[in-house]
Amino acid sequence: MFRHAMKAISKLKIIASASPSRSRSLSLVSIGSRNVPASSSSSLLDEFTNFCYQRDLPRAMKAMDAMQRHGLWADSITYSELIKCCLARGAVNEAKLVHNHVFSNGHQPKTFLINILLNMYVKFNLLDQAQELFDQMPERNVVSWTSMISAYTNAKLNAKALKSLILMLREGVMPNMFTYSSVLRACDGLLSLTQLHCSIIKAGLESDVFVRSALIDIYSKLGELQNALGVFNEMVTGDLVVWNSIIGGFAQNSDGDEALNLYKRMKRAGFPPDQSTLTSVLRACTGLALLELGRQVHVHVIKFDQDLILNNALLDMYCKCGSLKDANFVFTRMLEKDVISWSTMIAGLAQNGFSREALNLFQSMKNYGAKPNYITILGVLFACSHAGLVEDGWYYFQSMKKLFGIDPGREHYGCIIDLLGRAGKLDQAIKLINEMGFEPDAVTWRALLGACRVHRNVDLAIFAAKQILKLDPEDAGTYILLSNIYANSQRWDEVAEVRRTMKVKGVRKEPGCSWIEVNKKIHAFILGDDSHPQIDEINSHLNQLIHRLMGLGYVPDTNFVLQDLEGEQREDSLRYHSEKLAIVFGMISMSRGKTIRIRKNIRICGDCHIFAKLLTKMEQRTIVIRDPIRYHHFQDGVCSCGDYW
Repeated sequence: MFRHAMKAISKLKIIASASPSRSRSLSLVSIGSRNVPASSSSSLLDEFTNFCYQRDLPRAMKAMDAMQRHGLWADSITYSELIKCCLARGAVNEAKLVHNHVFSNGHQPKTFLINILLNMYVKFNLLDQAQELFDQMPERNVVSWTSMISAYTNAKLNAKALKSLILMLREGVMPNMFTYSSVLRACDGLLSLTQLHCSIIKAGLESDVFVRSALIDIYSKLGELQNALGVFNEMVTGDLVVWNSIIGGFAQNSDGDEALNLYKRMKRAGFPPDQSTLTSVLRACTGLALLELGRQVHVHVIKFDQDLILNNALLDMYCKCGSLKDANFVFTRMLEKDVISWSTMIAGLAQNGFSREALNLFQSMKNYGAKPNYITILGVLFACSHAGLVEDGWYYFQSMKKLFGIDPGREHYGCIIDLLGRAGKLDQAIKLINEMGFEPDAVTWRALLGACRVHRNVDLAIFAAKQILKLDPEDAGTYILLSNIYANSQRWDEVAEVRRTMKVKGVRKEPGCSWIEVNKKIHAFILGDDSHPQIDEINSHLNQLIHRLMGLGYVPDTNFVLQDLEGEQREDSLRYHSEKLAIVFGMISMSRGKTIRIRKNIRICGDCHIFAKLLTKMEQRTIVIRDPIRYHHFQDGVCSCGDYW
């Protein structure tokens, strides 16, 4: 073999030396429709390839232009490197020139390269160009279809994404795990999701990690938590991604108890938590106001040094658990802060009654150079509202568009109406509601109703309550408040009418429930529920405290009791409100130096508010109560809310 090869080479050398013209003809190659010297074409292609791999975009484009003039094309991998360079630099025009080049002079690139171009247009958010290229493809494989389906899903073109899956199947192209993971995100209803789930099982992809995770995510997004749990429990999972999906699903749907149970299962199964796990667990702690458990999670967060998303979740947890000292500790030690960090801290200070500190922090944010967003301004207006800073609040509201480019939304209007109402400017509040560019929602009317309650404007309160019930006919709290307003005005016929309406609609007042965490256990208290093992001791201690408080001038305020109770019955009803039971349990279970922290499912009543204030002064205790409206920090006979909530 070797001898034959050497003979052939020698023969070529002889021919070349004997005939110069013959030698020149051998050094010419045909590229496209032109004859180009082989050495020149090879050199040009080598230069182009080197520039592409070196990410030297200007020289690569210049070399590509020369190649096009000579009818030369490189291989698909080289072009893919050039397209990566265009994407990294946001070079849209250069990317389009690459597209034109690879299709120039009738050249037909491989499907692999067309898919690269397709993905390029999708990443540049040029969906029309991507669609045009896709429609012109002579052959479309699973990558082509998946790229388009993913693009439609990301663009919220859900119907188009689902339709593309059907067309894909009709063309005989089988979806893969990435196709289903993308199209599942386009499901906006249980029917389409159920059909897709069946298709996934038929394709045998239900055990794939990405598909299972996507299924769990979308079932959770639709509030179908049991279906999500069913997908999770179908097989033993060996992947953290699936654990994170199911824990995150329950945490996002405000089922913190189940999220934490799953977290415990995950740890028992030997899976160490990552950033995603801990973010969901912190969200569960936030929803349940479990400060002590949140502090335990903080220990794990430290392992992921300075992770911004985790630090923001930690900051939110401390703010919403009412521990501003811990929140400030985290915030001041964050090396990186984004607008979410600043907004979370500003809103946390405002919600906990530290309005001046919130406004000072907002000034620091502007000095830092961070640009406020919609939520930031909402926190600022909330702070102004709860500090009675009418002029400051009005200034920020009127200039938020000019100063920060943010259009006022319903929430911003709600804060200003609340601010005006607090200041007793009810006429101005009504005027602003009428001047809003959109119809006021129930939250807006509730802000006005709260102001009317404080300033005892009965007629306007009745009007606001009726507007709320038009928008939210199932709002039991508003029915009760309206009934009590009528009763306090001796309008008994209206009281009876409200009660009849509630009965017909099947509306019932949600029983008050309070939770307190003691020694890593949650204790729940409900009015009239004697199931707690220490209830007798709690009631006895509560009665003693009330007797002592009455000696200091405490008088139960029966305006906060349903009007169908009489005399001592009404006082007894107040006496055993769930927050009072939780407070007393905290007092007998925790050392004097520990803060008593309570979470409530409904707004704290005025009598319990007075009780907590007087108790902190008499017993030198600190009490924090979080209800759905705001946070109350009771200390030395004063509440951070300024007696308005």
